[in-house]
Amino acid sequence: MVDLNHHFDPGDRVRYETVGEDGFPLVRYGFVGGQTNDNGPVVVMLDGELGGDVVDLDEIEPVSISSITLKLEGADLLDEPQLRQGLAKLWHAEAEDAGLQIAAVHPVKDGLGVRDSSEGFALAEVVAAGEQYMLRATSCHNENMILISASRPNRWLF
Repeated sequence: MVDLNHHFDPGDRVRYETVGEDGFPLVRYGFVGGQTNDNGPVVVMLDGELGGDVVDLDEIEPVSISSITLKLEGADLLDEPQLRQGLAKLWHAEAEDAGLQIAAVHPVKDGLGVRDSSEGFALAEVVAAGEQYMLRATSCHNENMILISASRPNRWLF
């Protein structure tokens, strides 16, 4: 998940994926509280909790706009225009939970998005920290899941 050569300092904002008590995947956010040695693990002070978790370095990654990937069950979320309209708002809520400051989300084609590949749609232009990103939703056909993430575009498609 993360480059093992990456060094985390106390106060760095991080995310890690774990499994909840119900057995479902869970993304957690927090701050590095300290590192036990150069090779980890680190103590992550989780949002909304008094204590921290000891987490191996290979399980965490720095929080950035490109590290926020929302995973949702159901390929029909892309197929149905009414369902697709809400995907940008769901990703934006996840980005806010991660602690990111999103300056603007400009939906593409009234929130319906534009098919930009056989696997997905461009949903919105996102502005954060003065930089522009493209928010895309792509399907994972073999898992009946979609992934929503932002990345720096090489060129605008529309």
